[in-house]
Amino acid sequence: MDNFKEYFNLSIKNILNRRLRSWLTVLGIVVGVFLIISLLSLSEGLKSTINRQLQALGGEMVMVMPGGDEDIFASMMFGGAKLQQEDIEAIKKVKTVESVLGFSYTGTPARYRDESKQVAIAGYDPWKEGIDILSRFQGWSLTEGRWPSKGNEVLVGSYIANETFSKKISSGSEITIKGKKFEVMGILNSLGNKQDDSMVYMDMKIYQDLTGEKRGTASYAMVKLNEGVDDKKAADEIEEALRQTRKRRSGTDEEDFSVITSEKMGDIAGNILNIIQAVIIGFASIAIFVGGIGITNSMFTSVRERTREIGVMKAIGAKNSAILSIFLIESGIIGVLGGVGGVALGSILAKAIGYWGANNTSFHLETTITFGMIIFALCFSFLVGCLAGVFPARAAAKLKPVEALRRYE
Repeated sequence: MDNFKEYFNLSIKNILNRRLRSWLTVLGIVVGVFLIISLLSLSEGLKSTINRQLQALGGEMVMVMPGGDEDIFASMMFGGAKLQQEDIEAIKKVKTVESVLGFSYTGTPARYRDESKQVAIAGYDPWKEGIDILSRFQGWSLTEGRWPSKGNEVLVGSYIANETFSKKISSGSEITIKGKKFEVMGILNSLGNKQDDSMVYMDMKIYQDLTGEKRGTASYAMVKLNEGVDDKKAADEIEEALRQTRKRRSGTDEEDFSVITSEKMGDIAGNILNIIQAVIIGFASIAIFVGGIGITNSMFTSVRERTREIGVMKAIGAKNSAILSIFLIESGIIGVLGGVGGVALGSILAKAIGYWGANNTSFHLETTITFGMIIFALCFSFLVGCLAGVFPARAAAKLKPVEALRRYE
């Protein structure tokens, strides 16, 4: 123990004697750990946000979308294939289904006062019943105004109301979409993501008249199940009903649709985020590896500069293990210092982004820093430091006293 304390103190002294080089070497590790902490905290926060929104669906709601499971997020973001009227009717006939809410969306120009902007519009069917489902099961609420009751009345998301146009939209305002005037009846509280907050919501029939979309179709459907029904069993029944409908319509057994429970969506989102995290760790590891090369280079230089010192230490009885320990401890300290710096900077950035996201009505984003994440970053940086110092430490330990003193002269 006394030997370790002595080696540690000597390593600290050597680092302080080469401050500029040591801190530049530490910087290489700082960058890699900074990337790990900041990016992983963002991905963990994103995972928490997705899971919280999926929990809002509860076991009483499932989603039906055209396309396979691999197309789910692309369909939600960019649209594409549609559920046909026969599909919607088939879902409604399933015994475990209470109601079906069809949903479609697209982008189009809109005018508010004298200003024209590109906005997203969304249609629900049935309109009034859809609002009731969304307010009860998706947490929709109004920051002002009332729920629409007529076809020419619309709801607008918080981003549309507060950020899209130079002047804020309030309840009772008039907005023009594709030449048709609508009265804004209500302003929605933020729904937790910019995409939903950037929508103008209207009756599906009006939406289809504006866009020319075929009546009875939908980009996807939200299905309200009967109370107490097992969502997995209901999903199987919906899949079978759609399979039979598609077979009658096209004569094939191809399953170009997805029935998604909240649990299944969570699994899909979790798998995607795990891949993202693996990629993040991979890129950050490359940065740390580069930092490790810097440590190796710095330690080799230190060995050459301290050749006489090593020779003197070995001449007075220092063992190879002592020399090896001193250099390994020194490189490990450099790695840990880089880890501490990277954790500190990464945490500061993550907290700043989380604070901004929590107070930004247009773009909600939270960050999560776990204790395990910090321990992993510190242990990883320490391990990289030690490994980077192995070869220089062995080179120093193998020096013979006479050769070391002669080389210095």
